[in-house]
Amino acid sequence: MKKFLSITKKEISLRDHVLFHLLIYTGARKGELLALTWDDIDFEGGSIRLWKTLFQTDGKYLFQTPKTRDSKRLISLDNKTLALLKKWRISHMKEGFANGIKNDGNNLVFIRGDGAPLRLAYLNEKLNILIKKHNLHQITIHGLRHTHASLLFEAGASIKEVQERLGHTDIQMTMNIYTHVTNTLKEQTASKFQKYIEL
Repeated sequence: MKKFLSITKKEISLRDHVLFHLLIYTGARKGELLALTWDDIDFEGGSIRLWKTLFQTDGKYLFQTPKTRDSKRLISLDNKTLALLKKWRISHMKEGFANGIKNDGNNLVFIRGDGAPLRLAYLNEKLNILIKKHNLHQITIHGLRHTHASLLFEAGASIKEVQERLGHTDIQMTMNIYTHVTNTLKEQTASKFQKYIEL
C-alpha cells in the first residue's frame, strides 16, 4: 500500500491521489467517496460522514442514501488523511476559481474539470493503468476496501469496530474477512517460529 501510494503521489493528480488514499485509509465504497461534499468532512472533529452514494443511470448522476441504517456512518480520520484533505481543498478551490467552475452548486469534493461528478468507472481504469505500468499486485477498487479491513484487524481492531467502520449490516461479512486474516497470521506465526528455531 505504501509503495502504491508513493506512486500515486508522484504520477497522478492530487485529486486522484487523495481518492486512492481515502479508499485505503477509510475503507469507504467508491460511490460513497464520489458522493462526498465538503460538508461531510469535519476538519475540527477529525471525521467523515458517509451517508450517501453516487449512482449513474442513462448518463445521469444520482445521489442516493443507502438502504440500510448501518451503511450511514461517521468514521474517524487520522491526521495524515486530514492534512491531505486540507491540501486538496485549497487546490480544489484555486482550480475552481481559475477555471470559473461553480461546482454545479453540489459542493462535491471530487469533480471533473467541467464541475460534474466523476464517472464510477474512472477509478477502476486509473487503478488498472497503474497496476499494468508498475507490475503491481492485481487488486480491484473493492479489494482496497477489503485490504483496509484486513489491516485494521492486523492492527488490533475488534470485529465490532471493523463492522461499524465498513458499514456492514451483516457481521458475517466482517467475520469472513477476519477469518481470512487470522488464518494468514497463523501461517506467519508458524513460519516465524521455524525461522527462529533454525537460527
